[in-house]
Amino acid sequence: MAMGEPKPRVSGASSSTDSYSTPSASPTPTPAPRQPVTLLEPSHQHKKKGKKVFRVFRSVFRSFPIITPAACKIPVLPGGSLPDQHRSGSSGSRVSGTLFGYRKGRVSLSIQENSKCLPSLVVELAMQTMVLQKELSGGMVRIALETEKRADKEKVKIMDEPLWTMYCNGKKTGYGVKRDATEEDLNVMELLRPVSMGAGVLPGNSEAEGPDSEMAYMRAYFERVVGSKDSETFYMLSPEGNNGPELSIFFVRV
Repeated sequence: MAMGEPKPRVSGASSSTDSYSTPSASPTPTPAPRQPVTLLEPSHQHKKKGKKVFRVFRSVFRSFPIITPAACKIPVLPGGSLPDQHRSGSSGSRVSGTLFGYRKGRVSLSIQENSKCLPSLVVELAMQTMVLQKELSGGMVRIALETEKRADKEKVKIMDEPLWTMYCNGKKTGYGVKRDATEEDLNVMELLRPVSMGAGVLPGNSEAEGPDSEMAYMRAYFERVVGSKDSETFYMLSPEGNNGPELSIFFVRV
């Protein structure tokens, strides 16, 4: 599953789960109508589950190295791969994650308890959507979002940090910014409400991005693993037997 490929269009009137309509032959895409927001408030039950993480992951996160300004060094795990929690039966909570953005604009990450809930986290990443698509085509992407550990942040939860330095596959790309969900974010989540896993494009907002704009998206389930109060990780879960890209997103205080 690659972000934005193939290119099905999701209609705002779609009612079938994970179904896509045939791309329009019109050279100028029609902006998707704004949808009434019917997303539900998250239950926050995942906050309790976050403490029940396998001990085997604790040592991994405690050994997470300090990241130098030049590059991000993701820890190398035994066997050279990330833990496959889907097969190992991890008790980490499963959430819905969506990467979306205009092809020439910055990509955003939305985390939801499930596709029918309001986002619990929205982060604007320091990377263009088309660049992330290229990285995903390589098969493995590791995004690290780091923030400084300070005494005055002891009571601030890591997911409540407003700003992170971002690295993609070890290269610094800029700064990721947490934001409240905008009207456009909520409209995208509403359009994708019936989609549990998939990738494609949505009609763009021609007034904002021009007549040739398209918003690419990729949605999947992620395993959320809490290593400590200073680290959380989201591992993308691919469908059984799918050889799609491997994506891991690390949030860490160093």
